[in-house]
Amino acid sequence: MAKRYSARVRGETFGFSSLKEVFAKSNEEKSGDLLAGVAASSAAERIAAKRVLSETTLEEIYNNPLISPDEDEVSRVILESVRMPIYNQIKNWTVAELREFLLADTTTNEDIAYLRQGLTSEMIAAVCKIMSNLDLIYAASKIVVTSHCNNTLGIKGTLNARLQPNHPTDDVEGILWSMREGLAYGVGDAVIGINPVNDSVASVSRLMEATHEMITEFGIPTQNCVLAHITTQMEAVRNGAPVSVFFQSIAGTEKGNKAFGISVSLLDEAYEVIKRYSTAAGPNLMYFETGQGSELSSDAHEGVDQLTLEARCYGLAKRYNPLLVNTVVGFIGPEYLYDSRQVIRAGLEDHFMGKLTGVPMGCDACYTNHMKADQKDIENLAVLLTAANCNYFMGVPMGDDVMLNYQCTSYHDIATLRQLLGLRPAPEFECWMEKMGLIREGILTDRAGDPRVFTKGGFAGNG
Repeated sequence: MAKRYSARVRGETFGFSSLKEVFAKSNEEKSGDLLAGVAASSAAERIAAKRVLSETTLEEIYNNPLISPDEDEVSRVILESVRMPIYNQIKNWTVAELREFLLADTTTNEDIAYLRQGLTSEMIAAVCKIMSNLDLIYAASKIVVTSHCNNTLGIKGTLNARLQPNHPTDDVEGILWSMREGLAYGVGDAVIGINPVNDSVASVSRLMEATHEMITEFGIPTQNCVLAHITTQMEAVRNGAPVSVFFQSIAGTEKGNKAFGISVSLLDEAYEVIKRYSTAAGPNLMYFETGQGSELSSDAHEGVDQLTLEARCYGLAKRYNPLLVNTVVGFIGPEYLYDSRQVIRAGLEDHFMGKLTGVPMGCDACYTNHMKADQKDIENLAVLLTAANCNYFMGVPMGDDVMLNYQCTSYHDIATLRQLLGLRPAPEFECWMEKMGLIREGILTDRAGDPRVFTKGGFAGNG
């Protein structure tokens, strides 16, 4: 007989038929969970589910996978990654005890790095559900996850940024001008990554070549990436196109990944290809994007809430020792995250879960025009995440992506966040900026933001 779970709140007893139901109903309110029919029906029921979850042991979560590994390869990847000696040391902890460990002043980054090896993605999702926003910020701020490709990302005291010079027609010259402006603001140390309109091998190869040429010409200590489907990127590099990093969007279920046209075996193959053909030093050569609700959008959620599925994405990403992982937190729309309150909560959840998993976690702090959020909300999220030691954000001209048609963090926002909280670019990138006369002692110079620095007759190398 299946175990039943229950808790009493204000004189009313709430019963839950399975751990999957406890997980779903303990989640903070999300429009995606409501759409999926798995959300709590009231605040009292949500509190009851949180109480049950907080008293659940890690062993019970391990022994009751929400999606059977016999039916789902993401579940298998997650379980295979667990180091059993470490798990056995903590399996009798409750989720509440895990929370107390993470929040204790005496718990260090090294302590967390050791402990995470005994956790599954579901355990990480569980502790996230019983934490406040400030809990998520404080716990994540302790966790440092660095990575290296042509420079070093995620170092404590730095804030990195992806330069996202998208263009509605993939016009190379338009992309290069966006790159010049972004680089002049100190954006692009995380990666220069383009979302292509045209997913053909020829078009993707052209963008790889253009970005690689500019990186080489100016000796920029960064890496390039074109965010086409992984199969297109593989064909392009096999044909000789120069790229540093492979990209792919991933989901938290096998069925969700099939909707993306990928599988674990395909990602394994891509990982071997980029290790062979990358133009970069490495060793971290993969880039993944995620976002709460993507599995529901393809009817691939398997009855599991969107936060837990997001945690499973990070468990899958970890298999490939990525350079970058980020949640595109406000992009998927109000069907899954209805308003700014839900977007901010999801951004803090995702960042915390990624860091606790051990992946180098960033965030695309963004929104679409059909959801109840605006630029001020995204600025609030960016400040909160920067305080939480987020590895990187996006850098988009004026915060308005003219190809993807959504609003995001701008080049100016990255500069402001660094100055506000006393953060620097990646060290190799900052040294390069100093040579270009763009920064001095951590402060942008009056040349910053001028794209002519990267043209003939410009200001490059003059000071």
